Amino acid sequence: MKNIVIFGAPGAGKGTQAEIICAKLNIPGDVLRSEIKNGTELGKTAKGYIDQGQLIPDELMIDILASVYDSFGADHKGVIFDGFPRTIPQAEALKKMLAERGHEVAAMIELFVPEDELLLRGQQSGRSDDNEETIKKRLNVYHSQTAPLIDWYEKEGIHRHVEGLGTIDEIFGRVCEVVDKL
Repeated sequence: MKNIVIFGAPGAGKGTQAEIICAKLNIPGDVLRSEIKNGTELGKTAKGYIDQGQLIPDELMIDILASVYDSFGADHKGVIFDGFPRTIPQAEALKKMLAERGHEVAAMIELFVPEDELLLRGQQSGRSDDNEETIKKRLNVYHSQTAPLIDWYEKEGIHRHVEGLGTIDEIFGRVCEVVDKL
């Protein structure tokens, strides 16, 4: 089973790479985004936090993930966790939720992109919520609450660093080097 966490700062390309990995491995992903897109109650609540540049409360995120994860059935091939977990308590809760089902995270793939490039990407993204103030708020939240996960997953022995600069295909090639070894 290949449960994989795609990790990185806002604008690092997590969603893009997660979508391509899901297609390559024929496994589901984008759990949170699909809940938002489908307009579920949990998705609407989550969107409210995201639109304000805030992290979704841990309990809500785990409820969303557990519900959707269980809907895939016991024999699925794995899931791509795109942009989750974002805090150490979330990582611990994800580990516990998976362990209760006899599963685990196979790897946390960190897409590393320098901050000046992240700011540029954010300004060029075309997303309605990507103004300079929101981008900087997201990066501050990332540095204070999310970046510590790198060390946490290092200690778990499953952190994989991938350079996030280059074309989508070049980055995907580097991601595949990690995924193919799992």
